Amino acid sequence: MTKKQAEDLARTRLDPATVVRTALELLDEKGADGLSIRGIADRLGVRMNTVLWHAKTKARLLELMADAIVAGAPVDGLPEPWEPRVRELFRRYRRALLAHRDGARIVAGTYAAEPATLRFADLMTEALLAGGLTEREAVWTGWSLVYFTLGLAQEEQAQPDVRGPAFVRRLDSGEYPSLSRAAPYFEDTSFDERFDYGLSRILGV
Repeated sequence: MTKKQAEDLARTRLDPATVVRTALELLDEKGADGLSIRGIADRLGVRMNTVLWHAKTKARLLELMADAIVAGAPVDGLPEPWEPRVRELFRRYRRALLAHRDGARIVAGTYAAEPATLRFADLMTEALLAGGLTEREAVWTGWSLVYFTLGLAQEEQAQPDVRGPAFVRRLDSGEYPSLSRAAPYFEDTSFDERFDYGLSRILGV
């Protein structure tokens, strides 16, 4: 078998779903910074060109990965009233993000107009409209909820030390009295409570 024939055979044995699944496995092991087309190709035992045959570009692969992550949020069995429905949608969305290492970072870095992402957005918008919001209010509130959830999930996955030496040292200078007063709450890692609080503030309920 020639080299070209071997490459053609590898392409026929692969499909985009397998490439995405392998990419997510690599993401879970190495994180977003360790994700590469070469790493995916090595894991699949193929050349980089074979991966790109299915994924086209790394940016496209990230879109497919983001949609696969969002697909991890089931959309069946939702509550009927609009407000509990929105809350449950975003609880599931958050769990899907946290299910993969750096999952929130991958989703936040893409604009995937793919089936799972569009389905989630459609159900979210439907629920907000059912709550009496205008079309504009529904879209803007939806964006606020998505950005808040992505941001908090990224913080939770990164677990930054917000009260590191530099932060403490500058507060000790006395130049930032309001920050000093609220300092203990900056290290609060009650992410579930913070998430529910944020949803309530955005939804105004």
